[in-house]
Formats: sequence, structure tokens, C-alpha cells
Amino acid sequence: MCSLVFGLIAFSFIPISVSIPFIVLHGIGDQCSNRGVKHFTQELSDWSKSEGYCIPKLYVIRWVNVKQMKELQEGYNIVGLSQGNLIGRGVVEFCDGGPPIRNFISLGGPHAGTASVPLCGTGIFCIIADNLIKSEIYSDYVQAHLAPSGYLKLPNNIAGYLNKCRFLPKLNNELPGERNATYKERFTSLQNLVLIMFEHDTVLIPKETSWFGYYPDGAFNPVLPPQQTKLYTEDWIGLKTLDDAGRVKYITVPGNHLGISKDDMKKYVVPYLEDDTSKEGNIHPRNVDSQWKEQKFGQPNAEGSMDVKFDGSSSCQWPSSVKSFFSELLGLRKNH
Repeated sequence: MCSLVFGLIAFSFIPISVSIPFIVLHGIGDQCSNRGVKHFTQELSDWSKSEGYCIPKLYVIRWVNVKQMKELQEGYNIVGLSQGNLIGRGVVEFCDGGPPIRNFISLGGPHAGTASVPLCGTGIFCIIADNLIKSEIYSDYVQAHLAPSGYLKLPNNIAGYLNKCRFLPKLNNELPGERNATYKERFTSLQNLVLIMFEHDTVLIPKETSWFGYYPDGAFNPVLPPQQTKLYTEDWIGLKTLDDAGRVKYITVPGNHLGISKDDMKKYVVPYLEDDTSKEGNIHPRNVDSQWKEQKFGQPNAEGSMDVKFDGSSSCQWPSSVKSFFSELLGLRKNH
């Protein structure tokens, strides 16, 4: 009898698994249903013993849907891939009333912008196309129809960038006279910010943007480390505050854009997803595309896009220019 009582008492002190789930936010041109993203999410789940969910951008922008996921109610971590990092930061900075976000792991994120249109290449036709796009990058038409235009920052046209670029100037709190202290407050609530830069990245120009490093205003050289940018020194979003507290991890890995090895995933990503008390056994990530495909977001219009509108129900104060940017890019307006 004593041994039974002792056993029950001892059992009561065994930690119960409280593993925190994570969500994966993919980059431009990718989908949660794509094999690479599914495999990436699955491996992180298997190694960390944490539930993983790849969530499409539509559901992230319509924050109310993510906010209501019961699996995330105790908090969660974000793993961002390329452009998906900017969407994730939008959730951190613009959204209120949701579950706490603990760790933010960024792989190849264009956090300070990019000075070239990504995913084209170095051939002559790409160079010509890049120059043509840059000449009109801050026009209303290009801002509405080319996703990278929302975070393309040309050092030789900072005035055009601040006046016309619809997304990144808001996200990075760059607009003089319009800086929002709430964005900084929310961003500094992160427990860890893991910034992974790819040593041979040819997609992000400069590659140091993955660390919030960038060119000085008015010139394409030199590349400033994050600690020498105004965003950092004036602490517009709280990056310096996080860094001073030891909560920013600057990591370099070999390879081109998003070409991270399994060893580096285990070394630099998994530790921020796993919990010491996580249980053994495989955990299978869920594709939220299929999990919520029956949920009503609107009916496809004649062009096949969804007639979904932003409203105040999401508890996200997305700036109007950002709402417009994503509405047009994702086909959420009837006239697009």
C-alpha cells in the first residue's frame, strides 16, 4: 500500500508534456501542399516532437481563423521561409488578442528589404526585366500586381519607397511621424528571434537583409550590419531592445537561398521548437489548406479568386496600405 501511495505521489511530479506547436509560413510561389514544404514541416515535427502546421497566407491575413485554432491557444512558434517571414512579422506586430508567439525562427527573410526583384536570375533578359520593373516599382500598378514590390527597397529612391511602397515601410516602422509604439511593444514580446542568413544567397540582395542589415540611404555600398542601421540604432521595431536582452540569434549557414541542410536544421531551428518534456513518437504535421477547406470564406468569382474582405473581426490593425496590398495580390477584391 505504501509503495502504491509513493508511486502515485512520484507520478504526480512527473512533468506533463506541454510542447508548444509551431506554424510554417512559406515563401512566394510556394504552397502548403507542395512536397518540399510538407516534407520540411514533417521533419521539424519529427525532430522537435512538436505539432507543426503549414498555414496558407490567406488564413494568416484573415487572422481570426488562425486565432481560433484550438491547437495554438497555449502559444506557438513561427518558422518563416523567405517572404513568409514578413507575413509572420505582420502577425506579431499588427495583430492583437491572439495566443502568445514565443519564438520566431526566420530562414532567409528579406527583413530590411531587397534591392532586386527575386526569383529571376542573372541572364540578360532578367537584367533587362529587373531594370524595367525597378523603374516603375513604386507605381500603383506594380505595387498592386507584383508581390516583391511590397518589400523592394531601392537605396537610390528612398523617397519613392517611403511614399509609395505599401508594405515594408509600415512593417519596419520607417515612416517619420507615423511610427507606432505598439508594433515595437509586440515585437519585443518574443522570447527569441532567430535570424538565419544563407552564405551564398543570390535571391536576396543583399543577403544581410536576413539579419536586418542593408545598404545606407542613397548608395548600394557598403552593406551596413544591422547594428549600424537606423532601424536598429533608433529601435523602430524593438530589434535593439531584443538584441540587448540577448534574445536575437544571428546565424549564418552555407548554401543558397533556403538551402539549409538537415544538420543545420537540427542545430539551429529544432532547439527553438522542442520542449524538454515533449513526448516520444512521431507527430504528423497538418496541412491547414485541407483542414479548413470546407470553411466558408466566400465564393469564387468569375476569375476564380475569392471574394473575401478585410474587416475588424480579425483583431489585426493591418494598416490600410497593407490591407490593399494583400487584397489585390491575393485576389480578394471583386474588381481584381
